[in-house]
Parts: sequence; C-alpha cells; structure tokens
Amino acid sequence: MIVNIIDWIFVFALLLPVLYLFVFAAFSMQRRREPYPPARKQRRFVTLIPAYKADAVVVRTAQAALAQEYPAELHRVAVIADRLQPATLGELRKLPLTVIEVTFENSSKAKALTAAVEELGPDAADAVAILDADNLVGGEFIARLNEVFDAGVEAVQAHRTAAVLDAAGEEINNSIFRRGHVALGFSSALIGSGMAFRYDWFCANIRRCVTSGEDKELEALLLRERIYIDYLDDVEVLDEKVQGEEAYYNQRRRWIAAQFYALGSAVKNFPGALFSGNFDYCDKLLQWCLPPRMLLIGLVPLWAVVMTVFDPWGSIKWWIALVLMLFALALALPDAQTDAKLGRALRRVPVLVLLTAANLFRLGGTKDKFIHTRHTGAADAAPDKTDPDA
Repeated sequence: MIVNIIDWIFVFALLLPVLYLFVFAAFSMQRRREPYPPARKQRRFVTLIPAYKADAVVVRTAQAALAQEYPAELHRVAVIADRLQPATLGELRKLPLTVIEVTFENSSKAKALTAAVEELGPDAADAVAILDADNLVGGEFIARLNEVFDAGVEAVQAHRTAAVLDAAGEEINNSIFRRGHVALGFSSALIGSGMAFRYDWFCANIRRCVTSGEDKELEALLLRERIYIDYLDDVEVLDEKVQGEEAYYNQRRRWIAAQFYALGSAVKNFPGALFSGNFDYCDKLLQWCLPPRMLLIGLVPLWAVVMTVFDPWGSIKWWIALVLMLFALALALPDAQTDAKLGRALRRVPVLVLLTAANLFRLGGTKDKFIHTRHTGAADAAPDKTDPDA
C-alpha cells in the first residue's frame, strides 16, 4: 500500500513533468520561422551589464557589447560596477561607455539594474538589453534586436549557449522552454541575460523585483500584462564556463530557490489567469512546478526498477515514461552537442543528481541572498552555464 501511495504521488511529481517535456521537445523540431524583416527605424538602445566582482571577464564583455554594427550614437553601454577592483574600473573608463558604481549591503542583479535605470533616467533609450558580466555577443546583436522591436515585440530572449554537459542542458532548455514553447504559441522563458525589453516598461517594473530570481519575476510581470516574450534562436549570446561541481552546486541552488519563490508569489494569480484565458501565464506556473531535470533523470529510472520489483504491471508506465524522457532529451539536444566530450561529461550525471537533490534541502535564506558564481577569466569565456529549468 505504501508503494502504491508513493507511486500515485510520483505520477504527478515525475510522470506528468516527463509528458510536459516530451510534448514541447517534439514541437521544438518544427521548421524555424522566417527571420524578422529589416527594421524601418533605428531605435535607441542601452545595454546594461551588471558586474559583481567580475574583474576577470567584464572588460572583454564590455568590448564585445561596444563592437556593434549599429550607430554608436544610438547605442549606449553601461556597466554597473559592484565591488570591482580599481584597475578594472580604470580599464572600463578608457572605453566609450558609462560606469555606474554601486555598493549594496546585500548585492543582487535586480538592485544593480534598478540603480542603473535610476541613474540613466526614464528617457535614456527606447529598448534595453541585459547581459551578464561574462557574456559575449556578436556585432549584429543590437541590429537584430532592433528588427524585433520594429515588428512590435516588447520582450525577447536571445539564444544563450554553453559547453559540454552544461551546454547540453542549456540547449535542451532552449529547445523545450523556448523554441518548443514559441512553436506552440506560448512565450519563451527568460534566462537572465541575453534578453531585451521595451525600456519604459523595464524602468517601471525592474523596481518591483526583490529576489535573486529577477528574470522569473520579470516573466511573471510580463505575462500578467499579456506581453508576449519571443525567442531569437539564431542570435547567440556566449556564456562563460562554470568550473567544477562546487560552482554547479551554488548556481543551481540559487536557480532552484528563485523558481520556488517565483512560483510561491505568482500562484495566487492562477485562478484569475485561468478564468480570463491567460494560458501563457498558466503555462508559466506549470513550468515552475516541474522538478529539476537532473532529479527526473535520477528518479524515473530508479522508481521504474523499484516498481518492477513490487508491482511489475504497475511499472510499465514508468518504463514508458523513461523511454519518453530519453526521446525528449534526444529530440531537444542539437546534433552539435552529441560528441565525445558529451559522453565524458555524462559521467558526472550521478554526482550532479546528488548535488541537485541536496540543493532542495538548502534553499532557506536564498530569497534575498546573492550567491556569487566565481569567474575564471577570459580564457575560459567559451560559455557553459544553464538556467533554472535544468
């Protein structure tokens, strides 16, 4: 009886999430739509780069942000410098950008971005792009964003890329939570960087973000207003590699906590969203209910084996769920990621499953606490981070 009770709990906690991933992974295989047409107007952009103790990488990021195929007088770059070294500040001030120095008792990206818009003022730009201090963008980045805003879109997420196992997770998320969602008419998920918004909307709403998961809060605010979030699959933002299990552990702890807090604060609006037909918002809440994918990878096969021992007939649905999960991951994973490096990285999966499970018991106090991910330098800037849905 105990096994049957747990089995029914797992149907909702594991089986339904697997079906959710499979459906959106399947739709992510649809032919990509045509790109946006050339813009009729060049808008004023500001690129904000929050930099907390990011001395090793922020100068290179700023240089890439400045090297745009877009009129310099219409694109302003601002680095929000939080506890950067004097030498780094000196290098940044040699560049044609704005340095906004901030100091907070408890630092967070939301606080840094709020300080930036207060410093720049409400009329500084028509649109704002957000980059992390370890992001690298190509020269067409702002021009491509301008095409999106020229078409009337108010929020957009670019394609953030990474490397090896973390890159595999990142690309799976891009397929399921971005390309697959957009293919079905739902909004793309935000990642926290490589995203852009209408500037006046951003100025009015970034002040409302109070946790370490400002991207989740921004998503909820956008979808409550029925503002669609598009996804630019062919505009890449390179993200610096995260080194080792400790960095993985800290990063996922912050992301899992952000997802839980976002769900807790937004779920009260679910009835109103459902009855008003705001299915984009409902889908977002459902997405935030999903367990971390690493837990699915660990628990689904484990429970299939347990049920085979105690209830062979009842185990059939779990073996089917395992096959669907493997199909979903295979459909979502780009061919470029399936190489020998991925095979070697997969050996880390058992450790990462345990670290993810451990994170679930260490979420207390992370709502307002900024857990810093140490950067390793420009040499490691070949990207490698994932997002909370991993």
